[in-house]
Amino acid sequence: MSDKNVMVVEDNEKNRKLMRVILKAKGFNVIEATTGEEALNILKNQKPDIILMDIQLPGVDGLTLTKQIKADATCSAIPIIAVTAHAMMGDEQKILDAGCDGYISKPVNTQELPSIVEKYMKKA
Repeated sequence: MSDKNVMVVEDNEKNRKLMRVILKAKGFNVIEATTGEEALNILKNQKPDIILMDIQLPGVDGLTLTKQIKADATCSAIPIIAVTAHAMMGDEQKILDAGCDGYISKPVNTQELPSIVEKYMKKA
């Protein structure tokens, strides 16, 4: 599975490291971005198979960033999974309405993360 690239867009270093360790252990290549601007710059040159998107990012938030990525014809087919602590009633619908393909609440379930990533990659 080493040909599968996952972009993790997350400003919190501990959360980013946790996802990197879990995904690399399952054979995924991990591309990391700490801001929306950094993610957009990376997407100019690399097209990951899936994006794990933190919703609360400095500068451009994850929902706005998702809309920008989905509006770009070269990136619109990349599945985007929101990773957020926003788990209140109605938050999931807002996230899906913004263009995210799925939703993972924080704290991330380390056992389920790889299977969720694989599930959305197969849908793409």
